[in-house]
Amino acid sequence: MTAFHTRRDFFGWSRGLLAAAGLASQTTSLKAEPAPSVGEGEDYYDKLGVTKIINAAGTYTMFTASIMPPSVQAAVARAAKNPVRLRELQTKAGEYLAKRLRCEGAMVTAGAASALTLGTAACMTVANKSAVHDMPTDVSGYKNEVLVQKAHRYGYDHALRNCGIRFVEVETLADYEAAFNDRTLMTNFFNAAEHGQISREDWIRVAHKHGVPCFNDAAADVPPISNLWNYTQMGFDLVTFSGGKGIRGPQNAGLLLGRKDLIDAAALNNNPHDDCVGRGMKVAKEQIVGMVAAVDWFLSQTDEGMQTEFQRRADRIAAHLKNVPTLTAKTFVPPVANQVPHLLIRYDQQRIKIAPLEVAEQLRQGAPSIELNPATGRDEGIGDANTIVVGVWMLEPGEDMIVARRLREVLMKAA
Repeated sequence: MTAFHTRRDFFGWSRGLLAAAGLASQTTSLKAEPAPSVGEGEDYYDKLGVTKIINAAGTYTMFTASIMPPSVQAAVARAAKNPVRLRELQTKAGEYLAKRLRCEGAMVTAGAASALTLGTAACMTVANKSAVHDMPTDVSGYKNEVLVQKAHRYGYDHALRNCGIRFVEVETLADYEAAFNDRTLMTNFFNAAEHGQISREDWIRVAHKHGVPCFNDAAADVPPISNLWNYTQMGFDLVTFSGGKGIRGPQNAGLLLGRKDLIDAAALNNNPHDDCVGRGMKVAKEQIVGMVAAVDWFLSQTDEGMQTEFQRRADRIAAHLKNVPTLTAKTFVPPVANQVPHLLIRYDQQRIKIAPLEVAEQLRQGAPSIELNPATGRDEGIGDANTIVVGVWMLEPGEDMIVARRLREVLMKAA
């Protein structure tokens, strides 16, 4: 093996190698020119014909969640300029985040669903040392049962099933106590579940009595800011949050927080390792830095400041609609997930002859295109079939009044 003691040794060797390959003449024409200034870059949404929208819905994946604050955008752009060692970046980012978020360990993941997979893989790895290679197809002899309340089954179950686990449903505390056996791997708690008989505290207490780790999916559950450490300090061994929702980081990033040994085991199942269930869940250097920057930004905010601003937006929209016949408007704050003011608008459809779903469609088809909250015109816990739901917290400055004017235009036309 050739040893290089100086940069001159290396470049001398490389020139000789290139010359031997007939390439030396090409290298002499390369110049270390400064990168051209690109400003904001080309608008590829316009180039590709993609419709830009005003997000009066919320932090929904289908609407590309949140917009990163300027400081986060700048951190992402700067991170793109230099290559680094991915493992070192993940490790250092995790150490920094764990300190800021008051937990033992942390990892930036490819969204909250990725964190569910990696956290489950971590529990599988701690319980079954060869599981990194064997998941998801060769785990029949392993601990692979995950206890869950029947009311907590949801559309993200697949993220856990990617590891080859089997769900065992329980309903009562007595069911839960009786469900533990020598194949129990972990328990999963959906933080925003609207139903379920077993509290967080009892869920943790019983699992720890049996020596089994507890996972809490709190993906959409900030604000309040303190939730970023409330659940780990409550005793959950693993907690996940989405990066691109209330924290306003990159949409394809998330957080896995919790016990250091489990975070270390999750890292064994994550890229850049090859033979593991998380190999395809790559988080680029830009997104890792963006997630760290977003946490810094989020922790610089206050719950009071954010809620006041969101309420102010809702009030401005409501004030612009106050003379629409029969219309009433109020704000509603969900008790857990997306715990921010939503504007609920109702009116007499015998007087204003348009249904909320049609209002949503007209705003969608307009210019600019506006997306209302998907609960508009549906009985989904926030409103009902007769309610327009405006999510104000992802609106950019000035967009609240654009939404207000378009709503007034559509409703008054139907009056």
